[in-house]
Amino acid sequence: MPSGAYLRYVALGDSHTEGLGDGDDDRGLRGWADRLAERLDRHRPGLRYANLAVRGRKVAEVRAEQLALALAMRPDLATVVAGVNDVLRPRVDLDEVAGHLEAMFAALTAQGATVATLTVPDVGRITPLARPIGSRVRALNDRVREAADRHGVVVAETAAHPVVTDPRLWSADRLHAGPLGHARIAAAVAEALHLPGSDDTWTLPLPAEGTDAAAWRAVGAEVRWAGAFLGPWIARRLRGRSSGDGRQAKRPALLPVTAPAR
Repeated sequence: MPSGAYLRYVALGDSHTEGLGDGDDDRGLRGWADRLAERLDRHRPGLRYANLAVRGRKVAEVRAEQLALALAMRPDLATVVAGVNDVLRPRVDLDEVAGHLEAMFAALTAQGATVATLTVPDVGRITPLARPIGSRVRALNDRVREAADRHGVVVAETAAHPVVTDPRLWSADRLHAGPLGHARIAAAVAEALHLPGSDDTWTLPLPAEGTDAAAWRAVGAEVRWAGAFLGPWIARRLRGRSSGDGRQAKRPALLPVTAPAR
C-alpha cells in the first residue's frame, strides 16, 4: 500500500491518545491521533477512523479492553501508545508493561496492519518533581524500541529531540501535551510513516522567549502545579480511583473523519 493510502485507522491507548490537553470535555477533545487522521484523510479522502483510547488506562487495561475491538475492525493502520500510567505508579514491572505492548504489536501486525508507536519524553525535564522516574521512562523507551523492531512497528522518536520538553508544548498539568504539542506529535508520527508532505520540521525549536516571560512563568509554578494537579492525582491513587472510571472511548466505531464521534 502506498504511504498514506490507508482506509481504516484505529488508535489504542490512554489519555494522550484520547487527546487530553487539546480541547476539553465540553467542547470536545482533538489530540494527536485525531490530527493524524485528519492529515491522512486530506491525502486520501474517505478514511474511516476509530479512537478507542480512554484516560487513566494502564497498559494491561488497554490490551484487555481495546485490542479485540481493534482487531475486529481490521485496520490497515493502528497506533499503540501506552505505559505512562504504569510508569507513574510507585511500583512497576517494566518487563510486564513491555510484554503487553509487544502482544498488541504482534497481534495487529500479524493481521497485516501497519502499526506505529512513539517514545516518551523525559518527564523530569518538564516537571522537576518527576525526575526520580526518568530512568523508568528511558528503560521503557528501550523496551518499546526492541519490541517494535521485532515486529516491524514504526517508532516516532519524539523522546530524542529537545523541543519536546519545551513547556509551551505542554498543558498546565504537565502530563499531557497542549494543542501545539499534540500537533507536533501528529507530525512526528506522520514523518515516521513517511506520509506525503511530512518532514522533520516538528523537531525544530520554538522561537526564543524573552527572559521576563520565562521568569514569570517559573515563579511559584511548582507550588501551583502541586496543588492543582499533583495533589488530586495522589488522592485518586490513595482511593484506588482513576480519571477514567466510568468513561468510554470517545470514538468507539470506525467513522468518516468528518463525522461526529457520537
